[in-house]
Amino acid sequence: MHVTIIGGGVVGLTSAYQMARDGAEVTLVDARPTGRGASEVNAGWICPAEAAPVPAPGMIGQALRWMLRRDSPLYVRPSLEPSFVSFMLQMARHCNTTDFRSGMEALIRLSEGTMELLDGYRDDGIPFEMHSDGLLMAFLSAEKLADHRRDIDIAESSGLEPRVLIGDAVREHEPALSDAVHSGVFYPFERHLDPAALARSLRRRCLELGVEIVESTPIDRVEVSSTRATAVFARTTRFTADAYLLAAGAWSGPLSKRFGFSLPVRPGKGYSVDLPRFELRSPTYLTEAKVAATPLDQRLRLAGTMEFGRLDESIDPVRVGAIARAPQSFFRAWKMTTRPEVGAGMRPMSPDGLPIIGRLGELSNFYVSTGHAMLGLTLAPSSAVAVSDLILHGRRVPVLDRFSPQRFRRRVRRRWRPAPM
Repeated sequence: MHVTIIGGGVVGLTSAYQMARDGAEVTLVDARPTGRGASEVNAGWICPAEAAPVPAPGMIGQALRWMLRRDSPLYVRPSLEPSFVSFMLQMARHCNTTDFRSGMEALIRLSEGTMELLDGYRDDGIPFEMHSDGLLMAFLSAEKLADHRRDIDIAESSGLEPRVLIGDAVREHEPALSDAVHSGVFYPFERHLDPAALARSLRRRCLELGVEIVESTPIDRVEVSSTRATAVFARTTRFTADAYLLAAGAWSGPLSKRFGFSLPVRPGKGYSVDLPRFELRSPTYLTEAKVAATPLDQRLRLAGTMEFGRLDESIDPVRVGAIARAPQSFFRAWKMTTRPEVGAGMRPMSPDGLPIIGRLGELSNFYVSTGHAMLGLTLAPSSAVAVSDLILHGRRVPVLDRFSPQRFRRRVRRRWRPAPM
């Protein structure tokens, strides 16, 4: 079977790799070089224990309080665009305890097997920096610890063994923490990696497996015959296949309309700030600041903010400054002595905070894997296995039921070109 994948971020690359390993002929087409945007500027965390939907209880009130702060961790750019208003209203409906907890349980199930798959990547000749040091959630206040502990039973029941550390116990665990830190929760099985290194190595291995990679080639229309897609086009270039997978991240929403199904996928911009190495025993989440601190071999990466707005990867220095200042309250010896290296990327967000994986709309050979939000690295390997089984063998694993595109049933008039007679 020949599969054409639209999108070369971490979800597209892992899907291409998996399907090539499973015997498919694969063409991957990206509008720019592969591995860019959110796939390279994220925190680098593999964190099933913190796999939770973005819509959460209390999020609406917090967003309203932060609306007037340009440097706030969560910012919604005001817009009267109908699709934007509809998306935000749908998201608001999912900011409740029931949806949040059930979504977290579904995401943890989807992430099962990710660690073994990543080990398999390295065994198959895909080198990248990866560490198994666990993950620490750090809290300045007892109230934030209490908020976190309300849902800690989900991680406990999944065998992820969270350890609550209060007062001096958290500083004994992580000596870099200041006296201002009240407590922490440590998850021992989480990992972290260099996301850009993973993307580069996946691309190289895909080429070795025979994957055709076409870069800087945006898809602009689709050719349909009856209920099947017969080709996709990038201007005059025609790509044919037996099946198609849309894995274009935050751009999946606009592109889905060309295939007759309007996916409610909106961009959520985040930033990475790379600084000289700072000694930490494990990645640490600075909870009140909503900033992830990731110690890599050659640098410290700070990542954070969620900005709902347009597909715009421009850098806002105010928001970068807020991320760079965040460690001051959490770390004893925090000093910025050099100018940071900064990046921005667009996370693909869905209204319920869950990925969208499965067959798309009325086309029998067209599939989608997107909406992984801030969990692209955590969920991409297992998503790729599920998608490969679905496309190549027609096997739909039960875990995908919660992530079906059919929960968003809005159809649009296709921009299509009839197949030649």
